[in-house]
Amino acid sequence: MNSSALIQELLKERADLYARLKLLPYDGTPEIKENESGKYLYIRKRVGSRISSTYVDVYSDTLYQLLLKNNAEAKELKKAIRKIDKELAVMGFNEGELPREVMLNLDFARINMKSSIYDQAVLEGVATTFPQTEDIIDNGIVNGVRASDVQKILNLKHAWEFILDKDVLQVKSDYSILCHIAKLVNEGFFNDGGKIRGVPVTIGGTSYLPPLPIETVVIESILRITEDKNLSNVEKAIELCLYCMKTQIFNDGNKRTAVIFANHFLISKAGGILVIPESKVSEFKGLLVSYYEGHDEKKIKSFLKEYCVKSF
Repeated sequence: MNSSALIQELLKERADLYARLKLLPYDGTPEIKENESGKYLYIRKRVGSRISSTYVDVYSDTLYQLLLKNNAEAKELKKAIRKIDKELAVMGFNEGELPREVMLNLDFARINMKSSIYDQAVLEGVATTFPQTEDIIDNGIVNGVRASDVQKILNLKHAWEFILDKDVLQVKSDYSILCHIAKLVNEGFFNDGGKIRGVPVTIGGTSYLPPLPIETVVIESILRITEDKNLSNVEKAIELCLYCMKTQIFNDGNKRTAVIFANHFLISKAGGILVIPESKVSEFKGLLVSYYEGHDEKKIKSFLKEYCVKSF
């Protein structure tokens, strides 16, 4: 692996570590405070030169153990990030600056991340309300929601945090980025969720049977779309999204992966964000079935362009 490719891999690994760090609901040293009314848990954390103490909840052994676990995980993640930073420094890597319009798009995507994750969850049939989804994103757990649905939402957060890393936005939207997104989306469901599909699959509601994907063909197809001079950046993002959905590149999570991959491309080009809104999910699914079966290709692309792309 040449130095440039190694730097790209290190940047992706560092972005993944940062994303995992942001998945932890509590980052800091747990402390117990007690008064006449009872025992309470706080998180102590250094911010710059100051130490802050943030209230968490009434003391319980379960919560205290969770805080200890989070603190240990955070330390390990930060240690791994420091190690990568040292490796990058030795290789002479300098942080690049994103263009101003891309930074604005990045801020726009971050502001809308919770609603984007909620809309994607609805598309996948996850039965959570927006407040429940927000609680899962912020705190990692919520009562009354299936563990598998919580995992899907946390995986979406992980994948979004990954693509919204400044370094990752400077990496080309290619097959390796796509596979890493799929790996994050499928975490906890498949051992290697980012590996290209090697078994036949069926899709509910349609007679379409996607052929087994060939890695070289997928790589070339993504490159052809991203370098097509006849398409605008929004049109390229839509093409990438639909291609990944129809090809069914991975064993599962293809719609989630496709949408986030399209957003990696679109945000890096300051083109806005692409998400199928909750109110349009039913209509989109109908159009997607027709698209799978070779019908209404122009209609679904027009639909995505009109209702699913948010500009800033």
